[in-house]
Amino acid sequence: MADLKDLTILIAGASSASGVAAAHALCEAGATVLAAGSNAQRLEQRLPFVHGRYEVDLANHAAVTELHALIDTERGPIDGLLHLVGGWRGGKGLAGQSDDDAEFLHTQVVTTLRNTTRVFRDDLVASRCGRVAIVSATAVDSPTGSNANYTTAKAGAEAWMRSVAAELRTAQSGSKADPVPQRAAALTWVIKAFTDADSREAHPERNTAGFTDVTALGQAAVDLFTADASAINGARIHLPSL
Repeated sequence: MADLKDLTILIAGASSASGVAAAHALCEAGATVLAAGSNAQRLEQRLPFVHGRYEVDLANHAAVTELHALIDTERGPIDGLLHLVGGWRGGKGLAGQSDDDAEFLHTQVVTTLRNTTRVFRDDLVASRCGRVAIVSATAVDSPTGSNANYTTAKAGAEAWMRSVAAELRTAQSGSKADPVPQRAAALTWVIKAFTDADSREAHPERNTAGFTDVTALGQAAVDLFTADASAINGARIHLPSL
């Protein structure tokens, strides 16, 4: 089993089933796991086992900056950021892609990612094992009119992550002034959709073929911190599916 006992990892959007699974796996591997989300009660109910819980509006840059200062005071700099903030809104064809849904998805998927990666960038570069990862969707590769708002937001998040990867490379192995071995990496995991044992038991009639069990994300989260940074920086990795 991987030993992550010297690492502090922040999960943004941690109260989802995928966030809880990732938190469990990382805690079991010895990491100090911090959970951030928009609802303190959900964080407390679903993640009583983590080392710190923070209610914060991740769409607010000032609030994320305050979160960074608080974590730095309480725990020191972080080594990893898992951005699991998301959401889904659909509609019938292009005409059904409302402005409200587009704004919601951009805020949830892109704005929160921009804020967290900008604020915690220096922590990730300074870490011996800096990592940042998001979850994107196979829908980006096969968009339809009915999911145009959603795939546009996810594609935007993927583009931002490629920029993060370039930034991390420039700060380390690609530095013209002082190149060092690559220690930090940014990557994107890709799924069709998540599922978990409880939801499958509650709704056996639902077709979950091609979905990814949240436990696979937990394993991927642990593996993220043991993989070679130079090999995974900028990668787009499909997680295993049912």
